[in-house]
This record gives sequence, structure tokens and C-alpha cells, in this order.
Amino acid sequence: MRLMSFALTTEQVRRQEKTVTRRLGWKNLKPGTLIQPVVKGQGLKRGEKVQRIGGPIRVVSVRRERLGAMSMSGSYGMSEVRAEGFPHMTYLAFIDMFCKHNGCKPSTTITRIEFEYVERIS
Repeated sequence: MRLMSFALTTEQVRRQEKTVTRRLGWKNLKPGTLIQPVVKGQGLKRGEKVQRIGGPIRVVSVRRERLGAMSMSGSYGMSEVRAEGFPHMTYLAFIDMFCKHNGCKPSTTITRIEFEYVERIS
């Protein structure tokens, strides 16, 4: 099973509040794929181990779109920010944060991945 890092949204995944993630890669991901969320998957120091975040997630849908597409419609942008686990952030602030952390621009084509939690917490 592949690992996917959620370093910036560890708590949102732990609480199962996040159901969408945007990535620069992952272009060939297919719906139905099981992925294990982890805190950090690369750049581990000697002796560090991968920390899993709960159980696996199942990919529901995958599509490519411009990051800035979130700003084309206010309702789409706000629903996407909530799905990303940032309900108190504006979509413009989210786009800015994503660009700063990933070294890209709003015009960059990203992979939007929607997922579900295989084991729901109660």
C-alpha cells in the first residue's frame, strides 16, 4: 500500500475532517486505490519511523485542474476549502498557502484527490 504524507493536515486527517487533498504529482492515481496516510513519508532522519495516521483511506475520485479554479466560483472555493480541512480559511488564503508550501502558482495544474475513510471513528 502506498503512503501519502499529510504533514500540514495531520490533525484534520486524524479527526477525519479532511476528504480532499491537492497534490502536484499523483497523476496516475485511480479511484478505489487504498492509501495509508502518514505524518511524513520522506526526509526522515536516521532512526525515525513513519507515523501512520489512523487506518487507510480509499480514493473516491481523481481529476486534474488548475489550482486557481477554486476562485472561479465562491461556493466551489469555500466547499473545497472545507473539504481540505480548513473551514475558517478563505479559498484565496488557501491558494496562497498551497503556493507557498509547494512552490507553485495559482495557474499550476494540480491533482485533486477526493477520498473516504475506510474505518470511521466514532
